[in-house]
Amino acid sequence: MKLSRVAAITSLVAATLGLARSSADSFDKLFESGTMRVDYFHTGGPGVAEAIALDRVVADGPWPGSRTRLVDETNLGKYFFEVIDRATNGTIFSRGFASIYGEWETTDEIRHAARTFHESLRFPWPKIPVQVILKKRDRDNSFREIWSTVVDPRSRFVNRAVAKPEGTVWTLFESGPAATKVDLLVLGDGYTASELPKFHRDAQRLIGALFALEPYKSRKSDFNVRAIDLPTPESGVTRSRAQIFRRTRLSAEFNIFDLERYLLTYDNRALRDVASAAPYEFIEILVNEAHYGGGGIYNFQATASVDSQYSAYVFIHEFGHHFAGLADEYYTSEVAYETGAPEHPEPWEPNVTALHDPQALKWRDLVEPGTPLPTPWDKAEFEAHSREYQAKRRALLARNAPQAELDALFKQAEEWETKFLSSMRYSGKVGAFEGASYEAKGLYRSQADCTMFTRDRVGFCRVCRRAIERVVEEYVK
Repeated sequence: MKLSRVAAITSLVAATLGLARSSADSFDKLFESGTMRVDYFHTGGPGVAEAIALDRVVADGPWPGSRTRLVDETNLGKYFFEVIDRATNGTIFSRGFASIYGEWETTDEIRHAARTFHESLRFPWPKIPVQVILKKRDRDNSFREIWSTVVDPRSRFVNRAVAKPEGTVWTLFESGPAATKVDLLVLGDGYTASELPKFHRDAQRLIGALFALEPYKSRKSDFNVRAIDLPTPESGVTRSRAQIFRRTRLSAEFNIFDLERYLLTYDNRALRDVASAAPYEFIEILVNEAHYGGGGIYNFQATASVDSQYSAYVFIHEFGHHFAGLADEYYTSEVAYETGAPEHPEPWEPNVTALHDPQALKWRDLVEPGTPLPTPWDKAEFEAHSREYQAKRRALLARNAPQAELDALFKQAEEWETKFLSSMRYSGKVGAFEGASYEAKGLYRSQADCTMFTRDRVGFCRVCRRAIERVVEEYVK
């Protein structure tokens, strides 16, 4: 009797694992062709325990993702959700992601004010009742459940209606079926009807810049890129520090977390409703502004203003956050987050490390023999120059200087940094260079310079290129 029970349990475990790994055979049995979207509210603040509350469950257009790689094995994201078959308790879909709430809770504001953010989970429309489990990463990188809900696709509380498309969908280029490609959707915000031709030019220009850079250049045939025309009554978006306010469909705005260059939309519901008109896995919002700025959150959104001298750089840098979970490698610029912690857990992002054990460095295989860990570089001189640059930038911002003056300052910094960071003993080598992810001490980047570190025209470092390619592979098989 005991042996038969063990055998039964073993069989159930094997079946569950097989379900996750053999999704090519099971997709049509488990899922319909559409996308289910679970919307919820994420709340926290002083004296308020982190809380999740269901908003609604709706149809969200056709399912654009892989039919064979349904279980996320990348180990990326501060959050992770699983879709569980209620009949077998087997995982039939999972995905890691990050969120605005996850960033907000690292700012000082969480100590003084409660806030609620709207978020969404998207997965293939199940044919069976499922349990959706939301998990959060703790300091030792373990995921722990913070919320769960049961969804029956036949329930009267699940809205199967397909939303009427807003705007006009058009294609920049298409390489194949959505299920076997990475599907990128480009949205415009702050473009009037008469400016839609400009949106088309801006999208073509910035997408062109992305796919001129490795590793996107070599993997272009693995992508589809579509866009949606979405005219607004007035040109531009909200810039509260300049006392400029707009009401646009996507509500993109500068000054997120009171950081003037940080550009995102808080309006997740509007963003998702608009995006549902086209197949997508990743969203880039082009903002019709000359003011320098952008933002990127893993598996949520990326933004860039289109008319600054460094728009192409910002577009590529921020898409790196959104697409591959890459961390910022800079640490001398002003940020909204609290820094200076005496100890750092190992970051989940693939391109920065706390270097607790050099022998276990996550990019150890790329380090050439003889390269010391940590890797020496002229850090003090770089920081002294950066302090001078940041002081000049603050002065320009304080007097609301034209963007041309800021761009000229950026250009001076680029020229100095390019020469300086390329002339050291270990320039171009993979190692562990202290100073990364907003921290001067205790966090390390893999190379002296990279698109995630400066605006220099050096492209992505080897570690970032590998991380990007790894995510591409998750969507093309």
